[in-house]
Amino acid sequence: MGVLNRIALAYFFAGLLFCLFKPRALMGICAGLLVGYWALMSFVPIRAVQLTKDSLATLAEARGDEKSAALLREPGNPSSAKNGAAWNAAVQVYEGTTHRVTGKFDRGYNLCDHIDFRFLPGRKYDQFFDPEGFLSTIPAIATCLLGIFAGLLLKNQTVPDQRKVLCLIAAGACALATGWLWHLQFPVVKKIWTSSFVLVAGGYSVLLLAAFYQIVDVWQVRAWCQPFVWMGMNSITVYLAKNIIGGFDKPASRIAGGDVRHFLDTHVATGFGSMGVALISLLLSFWFVHFLYKRKVFLRL
Repeated sequence: MGVLNRIALAYFFAGLLFCLFKPRALMGICAGLLVGYWALMSFVPIRAVQLTKDSLATLAEARGDEKSAALLREPGNPSSAKNGAAWNAAVQVYEGTTHRVTGKFDRGYNLCDHIDFRFLPGRKYDQFFDPEGFLSTIPAIATCLLGIFAGLLLKNQTVPDQRKVLCLIAAGACALATGWLWHLQFPVVKKIWTSSFVLVAGGYSVLLLAAFYQIVDVWQVRAWCQPFVWMGMNSITVYLAKNIIGGFDKPASRIAGGDVRHFLDTHVATGFGSMGVALISLLLSFWFVHFLYKRKVFLRL
């Protein structure tokens, strides 16, 4: 699993729903996905095990299984090797726990992560589970549906542009208020894509969309946003550059790392050197997409 896999699944199911249902029905489906995911995460029992190496090793030691504890404390990702010794030790500790709990949302201690541990094959990003795993795809579809609702509003020619902005602001404010209230019981956690996270992230996003729509489409002040056009036209390219060739951090470190970073940390503020490297890396990424844009090179997947 991974980010591109998550995007593909969310787009596929949201697109399918869009083709089959009218907007009002889609709103009900979106709400149902969020409430249904909350119900699953809150009320389905899980084993009283936190899926982290330290917690599993501590449980193994408490049961007198020093061999499993030692295996779990070894460095490395236990899921890297199929049926490896450390992975089998984790499974043994997990299955040896009979006590069940509900309503847990901590890292490695929730239904989403436990389902990945039991059923998601291959190497897991977080050792025993994955931030783009099986169950959290459900609310990710709801995130995609929020984008569909915004797109339907913007494409509606019967609604004046200024009113579209006001509708986006109202929707963003309602999503934020609902999400942060829900956070009191169902915390805002991106790695398990909680329903409250969907609303909070969607709320901030739609407020930004309202601001950009007001500036770019209503006021038509557009000259400043050309660099974002370059980035948007090759967003997948720059993402792959980050993951395949390591992005622009290394060349940025050659420019602003070493003595330069030390000077900034010492004479300006602690951490300012790292921020300088990050800014250079960002500028290099914009230079890269500008280079491609000028030559009309656009990567599509």
